Amino acid sequence: MADGAVGSRPSGFLLPELRSPVRTIGRRTFDFDRRIAVMAIINRTPDSFFDQGATFALDRAVEAAVRAAAEGADWVDIGGVKFAPGPEVPAAEEADRVVPVVAALAAESDVVISVDTFRPEVAEAAIEAGASVINDTTGIHDPRLADVVAASDATLVITHSLAAPRQVAPRPHYDDVAGEIAAFLRERVDFALSRGIPEERLVIDPGHDLNKNTVQTLELTRRLDEITSIGLPTLAAVSNKDFIGESLQRDKPERLAGSLAAATVSAMLGARIVRMHQVREAVDAMRMVEAILGWREPVDPVHNL
Repeated sequence: MADGAVGSRPSGFLLPELRSPVRTIGRRTFDFDRRIAVMAIINRTPDSFFDQGATFALDRAVEAAVRAAAEGADWVDIGGVKFAPGPEVPAAEEADRVVPVVAALAAESDVVISVDTFRPEVAEAAIEAGASVINDTTGIHDPRLADVVAASDATLVITHSLAAPRQVAPRPHYDDVAGEIAAFLRERVDFALSRGIPEERLVIDPGHDLNKNTVQTLELTRRLDEITSIGLPTLAAVSNKDFIGESLQRDKPERLAGSLAAATVSAMLGARIVRMHQVREAVDAMRMVEAILGWREPVDPVHNL
């Protein structure tokens, strides 16, 4: 094969061997041996971590979701309750927040739609409305969630976190942060398999910043290959998080550059989905990583020809 040809083995990069890299999720098919998917974030909450309620109104949430798909997002992740503690949101209210956005987006686009929830009743309603991924940031805290996913065609994202849903883990401690997270994820994967979810419908997420301090999250990111080597597609949810702000002393509106750096490092260590707020910039960054790795052709290669 000629030097630089697409498909050549990237030199110097240790990328994970995925057991089932080709995934059909919803109406799209991904080859995660050659693709890094960008997951956009739509928060239908009044107190969301980053956008502070900017897409809480239904029309704004739908508009933002459709725009994210148009900007090149592969997935759109819709949440009705933030991860951090806050006012109690009943399951019925959470469903009322996310299901209309799912239905509206499914009618407009073939983008993969995921819903960020730990509640089985919300997951079931979202899947019926058109979601094809359930993004559970609690590591299947409620076993019934696994049963709902198993009874559908949906994919489940299994995320590492320590505390019960929406509870604080004060001063989290790890003797071996990456090793302990990898062990947790392996155990939760085994649990999901035991509940009937096939391996080709599982994704793992080490949970950047979730019940982890900045030093722990930075070490986790450096050692992300210990997570990606599990052999399932890994999601890196790094966008605008506090480990970036505290590393750079940047407020939330000023964390784009740090977020892109963290997403790129994660991708080079094997992450195959990156969860990002600023879609256009993230799509460009991941398509550039794919071009460097030799997975895609340049769009307009005329320089010095």
